[in-house]
Amino acid sequence: MPRTAWAEIDLDALASNLEVMRRLAGPGTPVHPVIKGNAYGHGMLPVARALVAAGADGFCVATFDEAVRLRDAGIELPLLVLYGIPAALAGVAARRRIAVTADDGPLLDALLAALRAEPQDPALDIQLEVETGLGRGGFPVEAVVDAALDVAAVPGAHLAGLWTHFQAPEDAARTRAQVERFDAATAALAGAGIQLPRHMAASGGLVLVGDVGLDGARPGLSLYGLLPDELLLPGALPLADGAEDLRPVLSLHARPVRVVDLPAGWGISYGPSFTTQRPSRIATLPLGYGDGWARSLSNRASALVRGVRVPLVGNVAMDAVMADVTDVPGPPVTVDDAFILIGSQGDERITVADVAAARSTNSWEVVTTLSARLPRVYDAAAVPQHVLTLVDDGARRS
Repeated sequence: MPRTAWAEIDLDALASNLEVMRRLAGPGTPVHPVIKGNAYGHGMLPVARALVAAGADGFCVATFDEAVRLRDAGIELPLLVLYGIPAALAGVAARRRIAVTADDGPLLDALLAALRAEPQDPALDIQLEVETGLGRGGFPVEAVVDAALDVAAVPGAHLAGLWTHFQAPEDAARTRAQVERFDAATAALAGAGIQLPRHMAASGGLVLVGDVGLDGARPGLSLYGLLPDELLLPGALPLADGAEDLRPVLSLHARPVRVVDLPAGWGISYGPSFTTQRPSRIATLPLGYGDGWARSLSNRASALVRGVRVPLVGNVAMDAVMADVTDVPGPPVTVDDAFILIGSQGDERITVADVAAARSTNSWEVVTTLSARLPRVYDAAAVPQHVLTLVDDGARRS
């Protein structure tokens, strides 16, 4: 590897989590994992290939270029872009067999106009998002039938699905209201003679409710062994049976590039925001905010070495963070010691949720902002299978 800081991705845990999601979704329910945002920072192409091998039914992404990248890498499963795309890309989407979402009237009008001007064969699959309460996208319930009829009237357009997204699945009353609105949209379509595959459950819905009895599920964060942060709070709703079997997929590792003894009164890193109060042994780990280890973690996070939790001190730099290893028992820590910033070592554990709390953010942001320059090592059966770096961006098969 080009450096001694890296993320490890456990492909066995990923496959196991997919099976958990499949059980939670219910018998025969297709599971289309969400691999947007570079598979939540885990590496989109290696993750996609592992999930294909594990039996995924298709994938969801956020942007059109994510879908194109999957197609270019040889992924043949159904793909759905969860946000509207520019109308000029309608023909490309149809030819690449990339389903798109319609979630806004004017954008849908532009998309259909492009298809009228240049009819496509095969037709472009279009799924309608319903605004049931998230406040982010989708057609109001009363506008869904007109949108569906507009799509059905255009040669080269195929009405392929209906979906919505829960705002706060841990809020039973809010979720119930969203389900009622979605059911109302379904009933209105049925009254117009339109029957569509429907999906609404993502991670929160699956791990709280389980089988929602629809035609598909879109697990995102939970697929990577992470629970939505609000489900970890005291008093949170109990998880659906089997959700406890989810296993974290990502861990974050480093070996120091320097370990040195410094006198009392020595400033650490830029600023400095930390000054040694005693003679101290300081290890420099080669990752920083350029890798997604946020500057907001300065003097607020820790690492594990030899199974001992040690503080990370000083301001996080673009390429480095420092650990105070003065109190680690035994022989002095050296550059040969292995550090864990996310994951387990001995009896200690640092979770993504722990890092998120220290950053005053959520687990989604912690993993998704891990940058592409941070090497990723993909393990299966505890054996490294592939290393993803900036030199090999994952376009080649492992």
